[in-house]
Amino acid sequence: QQLIQVSGRAGRVRKPGEVWLQTHHPDHPLLGTLISGGYHAFAEAELEQRQAAGFPPFAHLALLRAEAKHVDAAGSFLQAARSAIDSAGAHDMATLELQGPLPAPMSRRAGMHRMQLLLSSASRRSLHARLDAALPFIHELPEARKVRWSLDVDPLDLY
Repeated sequence: QQLIQVSGRAGRVRKPGEVWLQTHHPDHPLLGTLISGGYHAFAEAELEQRQAAGFPPFAHLALLRAEAKHVDAAGSFLQAARSAIDSAGAHDMATLELQGPLPAPMSRRAGMHRMQLLLSSASRRSLHARLDAALPFIHELPEARKVRWSLDVDPLDLY
């Protein structure tokens, strides 16, 4: 949507405009759809992909991030947190998918190793209930003292 807005500002009534886009993925199919088919074709294709992948708006996400001086500390914390989340939902019939622990897309920053655990559910209520049940246990984990961690509900990005 921002690309469409910016490109609309490039030209005016009598003055043609030009838009340059810098990307790491110039051959990405969605970019081709946006350029050739416009915003509506792009939005339709993007929504189809999001539905197939279980991403918003068809699912609700939470991202548990951890960073530590040693990669093992971040991984151990997230693995223990994953176990706490699994235990908290032992009687919950709603599906909660957990992916990770995995290295963050930018796995090192300022000398710290970064890892993450992605939680996904079709039900916002179930996601929040599971997090509410698990968070007290996560706070008490011995591994929690060895890392800097945060929980991002409805993350805007996954890095």
